[in-house]
Amino acid sequence: MIFTHDTTRLLLLAGLSLSYAGVCLAPWMRARGKRRAAAAAKAALGGNPAWLVAYASQTGNAEELATQTAHSLQLAGVAVRVCALAEVTAQDLQQAERALFLVSTYGEGDAPDNAATFIGRLMTGALSLPQLHYGVLALGDRSYSQYCGFGRALDAWLAGQGASSLFERIEVDRSASAAIGAWFQQLSHLAGTSDAPDWSAPAFDDWRLLERRLLNPGSAGGPIYHVELAPASGVLPDWQSGDLVQLAAPADPSKPREYSIASIPQEGRVHLLVRQHSHSDGSLGVASGWLTQAARPGELVQLRLRQHRRFRLEDNAQRPLILIGNGSGIAGLRGHLKSRVLAGQRRNWLIFGERNAAHDAHYLDELQAWHASGDLPRLDLVFSRDQEQRLYVQDRLRGNADEVLQWLAQGAAIYICGSLAGMAGGVDQALDEMLGRPALDALAAQGRYRRDVY
Repeated sequence: MIFTHDTTRLLLLAGLSLSYAGVCLAPWMRARGKRRAAAAAKAALGGNPAWLVAYASQTGNAEELATQTAHSLQLAGVAVRVCALAEVTAQDLQQAERALFLVSTYGEGDAPDNAATFIGRLMTGALSLPQLHYGVLALGDRSYSQYCGFGRALDAWLAGQGASSLFERIEVDRSASAAIGAWFQQLSHLAGTSDAPDWSAPAFDDWRLLERRLLNPGSAGGPIYHVELAPASGVLPDWQSGDLVQLAAPADPSKPREYSIASIPQEGRVHLLVRQHSHSDGSLGVASGWLTQAARPGELVQLRLRQHRRFRLEDNAQRPLILIGNGSGIAGLRGHLKSRVLAGQRRNWLIFGERNAAHDAHYLDELQAWHASGDLPRLDLVFSRDQEQRLYVQDRLRGNADEVLQWLAQGAAIYICGSLAGMAGGVDQALDEMLGRPALDALAAQGRYRRDVY
């Protein structure tokens, strides 16, 4: 932690500390209200206790499935309490008889950001749960070595506390519909009814590949392509900056890949920034290889848009923004900047990192134009290999600590998009050094610290 006598920093830390105290109290207040609602529902249903449905979600998949899970149970006459995993207390678990956990894993076994409180408060210790019967839906990506790592860890911890599994843990690879269908089938059995609606994923639509261009010829990194698509129907769906698309590649349509949207609806097209992935044998990634090389301009692409509520602007639309990212992470940040420029919001600061300025300065002309017009008054580009000593975005962040704290004192929100390994972890550590973990947690709880990392 960096100490100082600077008045701005001290006032900011004091304010965030008070916010953190409120954040600590808020889950207890919400939990008390939900327990009262659950008790009322229990009485209305003849004394049967409400089921707990808890989710831990990074991009919103688990949260969306938790909502659908609760709806299915409610249709069968089951009282349900739905909440984020961070809101679940020891008392909740000890009082519950049945609980369903829908949790994501991202990166190499990492838990979602909104699971950190639960892990630190409960999973680091012992808790007697002999009365609890539970089910776990674990979402992950089999291409990572620690596939469904957090879901498996949660399952093991619950079993270790004496809880009984209602059915074998269900693991979902890249939102595979068959595994999700098996989850809803289990719900029908548990609820004692076959009337619950069958689950089906949202349909894909036909989109046409209109444009594709290589952005980083000669780069030391993998090729990155700018891709533009439009709906074949001519009817453009609505989305917000921060949202995602899911793409179904012909070679593996059951496992959609997700990409951040780098454009806004007013442009009439979805822009993506796709890094071409190569395997050790030289073959290309199923989705990235097809989208960047095999698919021909004019060809149809199976695509659907998905809300990413945890990375949208929402309540931060009027706040100053500090946008931090690297590599293909500029896509999600570009979408936010376009939205801000259109809305006339000019308190924007971008810190972006890549390898070499000569090859990897993605969208440089656009960024410089916004900088010159005053729409992006702070623009910090960090190219790690352009000097003898490697420099990264977290280093630039530390070098501007006083200004970061001034922006936060003025109500700024921080958005991070890009790689989890290295960049996002390094930025989180740098912010921890500046603010302290309680204050950083308070920012996250207020929705002013948001990450879209992979």
